[in-house]
Amino acid sequence: MIGSMTQKKQTKEPDNTAVRTALWRALHVQVDAEPHILEDGIGLKLVAPPDGWQERPDMKYTQRLRASVVARARLIEDFVVEQNQQGIEQYVILGAGLDTFAQRRQEAVSPLHIFEIDQPDTMTWKEQRLNEIGLDVPDNLHFVPVDFETSSWWEQLLAAGFNISQPAVVACTGVSLYLTEEAIVAMLKQLAGLVANSQLIMSFYLPLELLDEEDQQMQQMAEKGAREAGTPMVSFFNPDKILNLAREAGFKKAKTLSTKDIVEAYFANRTDDLVPASGEVFLIATI
Repeated sequence: MIGSMTQKKQTKEPDNTAVRTALWRALHVQVDAEPHILEDGIGLKLVAPPDGWQERPDMKYTQRLRASVVARARLIEDFVVEQNQQGIEQYVILGAGLDTFAQRRQEAVSPLHIFEIDQPDTMTWKEQRLNEIGLDVPDNLHFVPVDFETSSWWEQLLAAGFNISQPAVVACTGVSLYLTEEAIVAMLKQLAGLVANSQLIMSFYLPLELLDEEDQQMQQMAEKGAREAGTPMVSFFNPDKILNLAREAGFKKAKTLSTKDIVEAYFANRTDDLVPASGEVFLIATI
């Protein structure tokens, strides 16, 4: 009888992109020369991949992407710490994945409420794994599971305790690529309504013709894989367009950082040939 049958509970799994990002961060510490741009071994503990994961093609042949991932994380974390020192006590991560700032950087910040927003399966899996490896979820870390197709991330953020009367830093990386321009504009307008002195740091991606030649083939392969996986990359912008989007949304000040800026900040005088892929542009905007 159907009523007496035991239904197997569906296993929650994290997003594949989140897992790959966590492993790139771990691989950086294992194979790249010191000084490391970012030291993050917690993501590796969360994922607990099988032996030999370092030899996977998406690990072994993607050094420039690995460099981009660790540089992106370092840039954002430095920015959050700087803003916290200036009095901002709320940090929102849109598309948090397996971010581990809350586990690694507590000593670097004064009281800071961290709101991690991502798909429900990723959030559920992450919380479970943190408990399994003995890392309790601190009181200042708020998981905000959101089905972006059916729910409002803003409403869920407010329900999680976000204080709209206090400024915040909002980080959004690896997300704009998969959103339509209309959706990006709507997000920017929503964020521009935050209280004065709030900050946004968000990554955008250049169109293929503006990439370094050595990165164009890798980008074409990435776009093909994304289409086949049902998550096509749809939005690419040049820096002027990014600034226009921010200003039209209502941000008071806006600037962009290029790959060249990132190289100068974090990759100068390295003893290896580690350098990030071209193509990622960061918007830093003030409300």
